[in-house]
Amino acid sequence: MSPCNNRNLRVIHSEAFRGATGPGVLDVSATAIGKLPSQGLESVLVLLAQSAHSLKRLPPLQGLWSLREAYLTYNSHCCALLSWNTHRDFPINPPWKFVLITYLPLNDDLLITDEDFGDVNFHYPELDLCQTRPSLLCTPEADAFNPCEDIAGFSFLRVAIWFISILAITGNLTVLLVFFSSRTKLMVPRFLMCHLAFADLCIGIYLLMIAIVDLRTCGHYSQHAIEWQTGPGCSAAGFLSVFGGELSVYTLSTITLERWHTINNALQVERRLCLTQAASIMAAGWLVCLGMGALPLVGVSSYNKVSMCLPMDIETPLAQAFIIVVLLFNVSAFLIVCVCYVLIYLAVRNPEFPRRSTDTKIAKRMAVLIFTDFLCMAPISFFAISAAFKIPLITVTNSKILLVLFFPINSCANPFLYAIFTKAFRKDAYQLMSAMGCFKKKASVYHMKACCSENVIKSNSGSNRKGNRKKLRWVAFPQRNTKEEGDQT
Repeated sequence: MSPCNNRNLRVIHSEAFRGATGPGVLDVSATAIGKLPSQGLESVLVLLAQSAHSLKRLPPLQGLWSLREAYLTYNSHCCALLSWNTHRDFPINPPWKFVLITYLPLNDDLLITDEDFGDVNFHYPELDLCQTRPSLLCTPEADAFNPCEDIAGFSFLRVAIWFISILAITGNLTVLLVFFSSRTKLMVPRFLMCHLAFADLCIGIYLLMIAIVDLRTCGHYSQHAIEWQTGPGCSAAGFLSVFGGELSVYTLSTITLERWHTINNALQVERRLCLTQAASIMAAGWLVCLGMGALPLVGVSSYNKVSMCLPMDIETPLAQAFIIVVLLFNVSAFLIVCVCYVLIYLAVRNPEFPRRSTDTKIAKRMAVLIFTDFLCMAPISFFAISAAFKIPLITVTNSKILLVLFFPINSCANPFLYAIFTKAFRKDAYQLMSAMGCFKKKASVYHMKACCSENVIKSNSGSNRKGNRKKLRWVAFPQRNTKEEGDQT
């Protein structure tokens, strides 16, 4: 049967081949058929479905028992067919009937002629399991971007992705909940932390979406690959990964620059970043990151190239340029963070100031922040840049280890390093829980400490205006640093 080259053909009735002894060859190439009948295909030997882009899912494979050749559009369908052919069960009793030998006429000279046997077939039931498995030819074969495997690829990644996604979502939701419910005046550090938590929350949601699809299709992903990768779910997941990742990088750079600027202008309050300026900076960042996330949706690269829904399509110069720009953006942001933290540490270690006991603590905290950024950025950037220049150094299967274990490091660590482990966050958390009837005494202690700290800062700032500059800087810097460590670090 050959209904091929008919773009108007969209549907074949589910019982069109029911009860038929054929067709032996079914050709639906270059049609708009979205689904093949689930019955009546048992006798099909050759299936032709090239350039049939609407055919995203094959019928039940058990109904293609006689299939020997398949020429399809998507390589994932070949993965499904070859896997089924390798693992399918053969019946112990074959579908044809045998004549049992009950009498074998032999003459005296033991000469046996063909006429003595007639149409009798020899059948040994104990040899039924020695059947030869029929071969199956299928094209196109799996390629480097779509190997015949599940989304996670490795069993340990299937477990890790659940743990990491839940940790990222829980941590960042906690930060947003506490910050939005806090009665403390909204300051620039807290404002930036909210943006960072939202960006990292997007990464957590992306990983959770991948984990759910992997769980649902475990063991038979090839049968659902095209539906997933070309569907809206994969596009949404890919958008969240790019938008969330770039917004997180942008916000981290902004937070670090704000810290450096604040410490560098510790005595000039009027030069510090105000909330309006921070909002303008973040609005620009949102526009840039939204644009980066939306470009693959409009044809610049693509989210449906791989099962993890990341923009790995570099077939066109424009797509290649897009990937390179994104990678350079990330590397530049990492360098900005490193340089700013070095400058902050040098300011803290300035010989004009007496040595303080908190220097070592600050240095260790900065080292942790830079190290987590390095773990997140360096491996992925290195292999991604090589792939962008079409010199891949790692397979898609192995790259999933980087995407699951290294890509979300910042999303899991940021809520703890920048918020949950700080005194200011604990104060807000206790106040929130006291409003619900828990930890009221602890919340009152934090409230009293905050009031005392504000009074000391006000009195010292007033006296500092009348003192000499060296003494002024010594008094103001530790106070500002103490406050910033509580709010930002």
